[in-house]
Amino acid sequence: MLEDANLLSNDGEGGNKKTIGSSIIVDGTPFATSLFWQPIQNPNDFMPEVEDASTDIVEGADLFTVKGGKAPQFGICISHDGYKKGMNSAAIALMTSLSNFSSIVGVFKVEGGWWYVCSRNDVILSDGDMLYTDEEEAKSQLMSMLTVPDWDKRFAPAEWGLPETEEGDIEEIFSKGKRVKLQKIRALRGTKLIVVVVGGIIVGGWLLSTLFDFIMAPPQRKVVQPIKPKTVQKAAVVIPKPWEKIKSPTEFMNNCYKGIIDMATLMPPGWKSSGKIVCTGETVATSWNKGVGFLDWAEKTMKNSNFDKLLYTFNENGTSLSATLPLPKLNKENNPPKEKMYNLRFEINKLFQEIGVKISLRTQKIKINQSAPKPTGPFALKKSVASIEVDALGFSINSQYNPLIWLQLLTKFSSFEINNIEYNINNSSWAYEGVFYVL
Repeated sequence: MLEDANLLSNDGEGGNKKTIGSSIIVDGTPFATSLFWQPIQNPNDFMPEVEDASTDIVEGADLFTVKGGKAPQFGICISHDGYKKGMNSAAIALMTSLSNFSSIVGVFKVEGGWWYVCSRNDVILSDGDMLYTDEEEAKSQLMSMLTVPDWDKRFAPAEWGLPETEEGDIEEIFSKGKRVKLQKIRALRGTKLIVVVVGGIIVGGWLLSTLFDFIMAPPQRKVVQPIKPKTVQKAAVVIPKPWEKIKSPTEFMNNCYKGIIDMATLMPPGWKSSGKIVCTGETVATSWNKGVGFLDWAEKTMKNSNFDKLLYTFNENGTSLSATLPLPKLNKENNPPKEKMYNLRFEINKLFQEIGVKISLRTQKIKINQSAPKPTGPFALKKSVASIEVDALGFSINSQYNPLIWLQLLTKFSSFEINNIEYNINNSSWAYEGVFYVL
């Protein structure tokens, strides 16, 4: 089955070879997968963005496709990785078929492997269209995203037994989706082609007209001053900054500390913990694998727990158990940045060197899209999409200190936001990921 898939080869950590497929066959038709997706900033002239991405982001990319809708995007790829001009995009076929759903995540078992797809608020994530040839890799990617709340649709193979997911019929889904093909990036096409043709006609007409006027020498015409057109004021686009609605770090840390401690008390007899408990602020999740215990023992443990809203499910073979515990909703805070990137990085490194804890820092550009207010009136145009980029300093920490201790240190810095916390049961360590927004 997997031998027929086109593969993109990348060297992973430690020299291991990671293979990702480039296409799948659905109902006899090839569809391109594993494209790199980016939002379109200027829907009226997006080719410069596509060409820039083909040199600055995915070097050598020579094919692209465009997804329209509420949040237009382009996807790019390299033909020598197995892509061909005219091949349909799998992600666009799925998204247009399920256009009623804004946020979709899932894995489909297909002829070429396991196709992972992820769209959040109508935007395909840059790595949200990946054909994995390794089942565990695809499952791990999906499991990490399922910890994020508020998905409209969740797909997974039935044999995985993941809660709140469904096994989608990909042929039925694709039958309702649009067929949008890959095109050459530097080919003259569409609007640009029309502009060139029309421009040539206009220039040619102007030359003929000038020559005719010169020969015939007609009387000079009276020049009429053109009426200056009225300017129409565009609707102001207000894009909220990410720090204006930060999930309360205090509530996040307290939620996760209590939720993880509660989840750690659940120990089905004869079942072995996966070793990790993951918290996203409003949910905490973990899993167990069957050892010498039985299904009945595990189910009694779940039912007899003190958690009324605990959600749990067994896989198809009854050998794995997953559980999720909802946590209280988090309030939002406005916490604008006060430090520049260099100063903040220096202060954080200084503090962590003094306390003897390693922290990993990374510079990030976070892009935020926002639709302009919808114009009114009989000649109103469709609303456009605007975006901005803000600077941030991403961080990750691994330590033996619990969230209540880190809360006191991290909140000393302005514009701090935590994304997730993971607790390792085997060595009692905590892992934290988040960002600091900067000026």
